[in-house]
Amino acid sequence: MLKITTTSVTAPPPHLSPSSSTTTTTQKNLLNHINRRHLLTALSISISTSHLSIPVADARGLFQMPPPRLTNQYYLVRAGESEFESLGIINTNPVAKTSVDSGLSEKGKKQIVKAALQLKEMGACDTGCWIWPSITQRAYQTAEIIAAVNRISRSYIVPEYSFLDARGLGAYEGKNLEAVSEVYASDTISPRNKPPPIDDGTPNESVADVFVRVTQLMSILETQYSEETIIIVSPDSDNLTILQAGLVGLDLRSQYVMVCLCSCCRHRDLSFAPGEVRFVDISSIPTYKQPASAVYKCRNPPICN
Repeated sequence: MLKITTTSVTAPPPHLSPSSSTTTTTQKNLLNHINRRHLLTALSISISTSHLSIPVADARGLFQMPPPRLTNQYYLVRAGESEFESLGIINTNPVAKTSVDSGLSEKGKKQIVKAALQLKEMGACDTGCWIWPSITQRAYQTAEIIAAVNRISRSYIVPEYSFLDARGLGAYEGKNLEAVSEVYASDTISPRNKPPPIDDGTPNESVADVFVRVTQLMSILETQYSEETIIIVSPDSDNLTILQAGLVGLDLRSQYVMVCLCSCCRHRDLSFAPGEVRFVDISSIPTYKQPASAVYKCRNPPICN
């Protein structure tokens, strides 16, 4: 009987030279080190140059009045007449801003239908728009009517909870609307004059206080949106007149903010009627002028006279 015997032949392991193995490992480590070093250097250069390429004055979010530019189109709308206004009563207490009594009167609803049609004729929402109303009842109702007439989804209504509150008139709360003329007379003396205080929770705001609020609002809008159309809906006139006065402020001098506020002192000259619509004309915004302190150079320090 023929017996066949098989033997397995195992190939000898490849001969690895200790010197070639060490060289390969060293080369890999060096390559990794170089790659990491170059990557970190490239990132640092990219980050530093990106900061250098954007002038600080043009950075988004650093909003100033009047602005060097606006990235969006704006329409300003005062809410229609409220129930309180129809009775001739001042109502600026934010505690009651969402109550039914702060809503639109029948006359106010008609005013806003007219305003919404005006916006449609102006083509405000032809390519879409965002509506930013105060959460105050009459302002939000105004936004809903504007959206319905212009066929804008309710998802494009963005309620604002504080920056667009009606200007708090302190001790004038509950008085006749004609008493507002006393507040405006005080405004012309100083933008920091406040109405007398009251202890019912109604704030007593100066022109300067409202100026800060509307500037913060514009900073948010200019940062959050780009090349959009935004309709700002305020429950009162003062928010809009102070905003418009700030946007088209006087020529700037060394006291930049105070000059802007002085122009806002005359905000009553820009008064909005209930339901009034205005387009913010960018061409009416003056060119920013640096104060003398920003461009003056001392040629012989420390003697600079």
